[in-house]
Amino acid sequence: MHSSDKTFLNDNMREQIRREIIDDLDEEFELSLEEDIAGGQLDEASRAFRRTYFHELVRLQGELVKLQDWVKNTGHKVVVIFEGRDAAGKGGVIKRITQRLNPRVCRVAALPAPNDRERTQWYFQRYVSHLPAAGEIVLFDRSWYNRAGVERVMNFCSDDEYEEFFRAVPEFERMLVRSGIQIIKYWFSITDYEQESRFRARIEDPLKQWKLSPMDLESRRRWEDYTLAKEIMLKRSNIPEAPWWVVQAVDKKRARLNCISHLLAQVPYEAAQHPDIVLPERIFHPDYERKPIPETMLVPELY
Repeated sequence: MHSSDKTFLNDNMREQIRREIIDDLDEEFELSLEEDIAGGQLDEASRAFRRTYFHELVRLQGELVKLQDWVKNTGHKVVVIFEGRDAAGKGGVIKRITQRLNPRVCRVAALPAPNDRERTQWYFQRYVSHLPAAGEIVLFDRSWYNRAGVERVMNFCSDDEYEEFFRAVPEFERMLVRSGIQIIKYWFSITDYEQESRFRARIEDPLKQWKLSPMDLESRRRWEDYTLAKEIMLKRSNIPEAPWWVVQAVDKKRARLNCISHLLAQVPYEAAQHPDIVLPERIFHPDYERKPIPETMLVPELY
């Protein structure tokens, strides 16, 4: 191959790589575009912060990759619990944390309501199977604290079960910490007005209506009951081995940045040293001829 041909191919490859990186970053822009559209025309201050938000988010996600590598290399075990009212923004921050991480290292546990068999088990039993092994991070999108929140408010548990939970949960978490699992607990805090506006936006948005369950709607009516349950939970389960951290979450973008930044500060990770990666040359077989794909197997190119 002539040297000029190699230069041409290298230039084309570099451009393709550049487009691939930009396309990947665009996915994050698209995730937030709907929020900006729903919010109407942005003022100059909002546009300026949006630029800061994307810049900082990509930087923090780069640090999350370093944390992931450190966890994998050292065998560290991390549990991150995300709690808060419905529509508080837990899912949004979890999505940004996991967006660029390896799902084999960092996974999400979002358990459905317990079935009939699980209701007869030791309360913590169904959560134990989701705990991390060495070199893993597990993000709990709601957790065993369901008993202190929704189960208490909706009368899904008895007073005795409720009190037993608070007797058991500090010892349960201390036992996990002694076994080498780091526990980080976040409560996402929003106002009454903010939750109502997010619920109304979901009602009007056909792409988000699936997020509204009958339980979510009932939570609006019982706002003060949930507030009391939250206050009791934070007081009775805030232990030195696994303290609660409150994220002010009325502003979604700031909440994401603040939570990720704080999470990174809780783990003593260091950047891992990686050997240089060399892409091997492809092997060509002169006697191989690629067969055409039958037209009947092709997906129609509508776009």
